[in-house]
Amino acid sequence: MFHALNNEVGGTFTTNRREVELKIDNELGVGVIRGIELERHTLFIEFDVKFKEDVKFVVESSKRSVVNFLYCSEGKLKHSFNNNGTSNTVETFQTGISANIETNENHISFFKDVYVNSTIISVNTSEKSSLKHHINSMVSELFISGNTADYSYVGSYNLKIAENIKQLKAIKQDGVVRTLLIQGLVNFILAMEIEQHSLDIKRSQNPTGSLSTFELKQVKELSDYINNFPETNLSVTELAAKISISPAKVQEGFKLMHGKTLNNFIRSVRVKKSEELIKNTDLNISEIVYSLGFSSRSYFSKIFKAQYNCSPIEYKQNIKLAATA
Repeated sequence: MFHALNNEVGGTFTTNRREVELKIDNELGVGVIRGIELERHTLFIEFDVKFKEDVKFVVESSKRSVVNFLYCSEGKLKHSFNNNGTSNTVETFQTGISANIETNENHISFFKDVYVNSTIISVNTSEKSSLKHHINSMVSELFISGNTADYSYVGSYNLKIAENIKQLKAIKQDGVVRTLLIQGLVNFILAMEIEQHSLDIKRSQNPTGSLSTFELKQVKELSDYINNFPETNLSVTELAAKISISPAKVQEGFKLMHGKTLNNFIRSVRVKKSEELIKNTDLNISEIVYSLGFSSRSYFSKIFKAQYNCSPIEYKQNIKLAATA
């Protein structure tokens, strides 16, 4: 597949074990297309590109043998099964699923001057793979079995998937550790996409409530701000003002994206950051408490213990013991 993409758009093609990367910087566009072959005959592909003209890739796919799970973190792209068939546009934060039943091509179209960050998880559902791997068999039952026509679905908005893809992109490890981390996150993202499909089928109302795409993007921006500045002591109203949406919609967005209220999300991020500081710095517990915006050491100890099943001091002592063992 990547050699075909290389022929279409040019660029520099490199491989590193199971990972491949195509860097583009020419008259057609700028960006990177990455891919990795994972367990269970699963392929993960990421597009991080901006083309200077409309571009379409044709990806061959054997009938009834592959299910593609698409997610768009930023921008938009279009999918169809052939030149004359109906196309579906996947917008920012939307999921898409396709399975070739009658045709053997997937057409993926990128729009001129639109930056796109999207991922595709391709699961092999051939008889051989389905017999060998239970998950592949289950995917086949969901999206291949019983269908007599090409299957194409565009789901509702899901911000949680965007957060997991962000974690995926942040992996810096090498070798087997890197592969295992990628495999784990890809499995989790795949599960979330299938779950999103099931939820959409079960309910007819709009799962994003009253939030627009712009408001969803603003909620994501605020989430990034809190992750970068967990010590912030701004109120819900002040934080909402930073992204120019109402406090009620901020709360709705955080419940949708993180399953938490804004204040609970801030508290969760602070506790996670505190664990990193205890493990990786020489700061004492009091210094960590106040650097992260907590006003009470006893309250911090209580919520830390609730999350890690030990007090911050016990955690620090255990790390020291492990280091000297």
